[in-house]
Amino acid sequence: MAGVSTKEIKNRIRSMESTKQITKAMEMVAASKLRRAQAQIENSRPYFEILHSTIEDIVRTNRDFSSPFFAQRENGKTVFIVIAGDRGLAGGYNSNVLKMVQSKLSQCPDAVVLPIGKRALDYFTSHKIPVLTGIYAEAAGVSIGDCFSIAKQLSKGFLSGEYKEIEIAYTNFVSLLSQTPATMHLLPLTCSEEMRRQGCVSGIKYEPSSEEVFASIVPEYLGGILYGTLCESRASEQAARRSAMDSATQNAEDMIADLSLKFNRARQASITQEITEIVAGS
Repeated sequence: MAGVSTKEIKNRIRSMESTKQITKAMEMVAASKLRRAQAQIENSRPYFEILHSTIEDIVRTNRDFSSPFFAQRENGKTVFIVIAGDRGLAGGYNSNVLKMVQSKLSQCPDAVVLPIGKRALDYFTSHKIPVLTGIYAEAAGVSIGDCFSIAKQLSKGFLSGEYKEIEIAYTNFVSLLSQTPATMHLLPLTCSEEMRRQGCVSGIKYEPSSEEVFASIVPEYLGGILYGTLCESRASEQAARRSAMDSATQNAEDMIADLSLKFNRARQASITQEITEIVAGS
């Protein structure tokens, strides 16, 4: 840092200290939001598990059971629900899931996207990819009621034949240090022959019929999945942002230490030069 005055170095140190305060504050905010997101994940699981067990029970205990939700179609559009964040500064959280979806879209020329989150909407709009709707541009504002509304809308489109497949792309929360992008197939539903062969008599009686109960449960089931993946993505985003801000804080501390060392060296060199000039003058 030859030729740089001690004043300039001091200004850079102040700038890095301000940056460190910001990144540290963002890390603490992300940690607080992460705890709430993890609690939402735990609270959403019982509802999903009950609906899932009910669907399995209906399919397993009715050998002649059939539903349009199992229909395999050749015509229609493939819908990708893509969950991303509203802001950056979260490491590779947004880019990882968007790159994964982009690779899948290249294999589905007839696909449309339902983006959840500003980053997802901006990405697909800028890449000229058809967007089903842009009203869920703020991921933080999507409620559990919105999830059920999306599920009912897509279920209706699937039953009418407008959509042939529906998939959801999100980020799976593995741990505080690991978040992986993933996709989940929603419709059509799949039922293995082994499950049908394992038919048994259930003590549960469905009114007015198991088919009608099944048809009313599936949209609720899909809404539960959507809300669960949204909670997973929110927790992943906050974990990724917490990790990124922790790294940024550490980098700021390293730069402050390096600048402080250079500042001391520059000040020492200045003092030595002044002493040399005084001695030479005398």
